[in-house]
Amino acid sequence: MKLSIIIPAYNEEKRIFKTLKEYYSFFIERLGNEFELIIVTNNCNDNTLEITKKFSKDKKNVIIKDIPFYTGKGGAIIEGFRIAHGELIGFVDADNSTNSENFHKLVENIKNFDGIIASRKIKGAKIDPKRNLSKNSSSYLFMLFVKIIFGLKYKDTQCGAKLFKKDIAKFIYENLTEKGWEFDVNLLYLCKKNNFKIREYPIYWTDCNGSKLTNLDGIKSILNLTRYRIKLISSTKSPKLRTKKV
Repeated sequence: MKLSIIIPAYNEEKRIFKTLKEYYSFFIERLGNEFELIIVTNNCNDNTLEITKKFSKDKKNVIIKDIPFYTGKGGAIIEGFRIAHGELIGFVDADNSTNSENFHKLVENIKNFDGIIASRKIKGAKIDPKRNLSKNSSSYLFMLFVKIIFGLKYKDTQCGAKLFKKDIAKFIYENLTEKGWEFDVNLLYLCKKNNFKIREYPIYWTDCNGSKLTNLDGIKSILNLTRYRIKLISSTKSPKLRTKKV
């Protein structure tokens, strides 16, 4: 299995079918059965699970994992990492803001890196339509907080498309502790502490309506990250990859 693509889904009945159809058509043409789509539905109270089950019928490389209780986006992705079989394992948002062609660019450009993350904020990236001042300001303040508290130098930690080599993905799911919207920072901080080579790559990103992220979620994320940083300072040990890549 060359590639595993994890799609976490919480109440995505209006958007997920289009995403699944596009991703499946794109990658079945290029990789045949050498890829798998893993849809992890989480605490849905709409028809997301039924839609994904209907889509997956007679498709052996489409896997559905339902988590009937709340586990957060991070928790859903951790579960996807756990059951994935690909040599490359990544995840993407269910809203198709990063389309299949752009995700494939991550696959093509990971090369000798341990991981590659999509970015909306480096040279060559494009957002359509352009984000309003409020979204840009909130994003800037969050990234400033992350840079100061965790020393991460990435321009965009939160873009919902990331891809990793298999052993790195295994290490990540075994050591991630943050399961909410802040899990991306936890993930990238683990990579930093273990000197993994992570590439930030510009993409074309569509700003879709229907985001589940609220201002309250943003505040909770900052509080959770503050708690996580305090815990790291108090801890005497940091997780290390047992067998580092050559």
